[in-house]
Amino acid sequence: MDRGDGRTRYVLRGEGAGSVFVIDEKTGNIHVTKPLDREEKDEYRLIATATDSQTERALEPSSQFIIRVQDINDNPPVFEEGPYSATVPEMANIGRGRHMLHPH
Repeated sequence: MDRGDGRTRYVLRGEGAGSVFVIDEKTGNIHVTKPLDREEKDEYRLIATATDSQTERALEPSSQFIIRVQDINDNPPVFEEGPYSATVPEMANIGRGRHMLHPH
């Protein structure tokens, strides 16, 4: 519905709208304002609407979407009670069998 004449204005509502997520009113591009932390919040539900900037009326039905924050391993592994030793049979296949890791 955007004819590129400047009359279309994009509006964003929902969780984090205006703080975590901001929308460019002219293009509809959505930007993140800060790094997202999955441990803090793993998904956001947002609604974007294209409106006529003069009448404020929606030009088409609103688009609802979910932003899911993917997990990355941002915490270094912690090993306690080391050192550790493990035994693996000679000629063992990759990924076969269970081998226990034991602290000394």
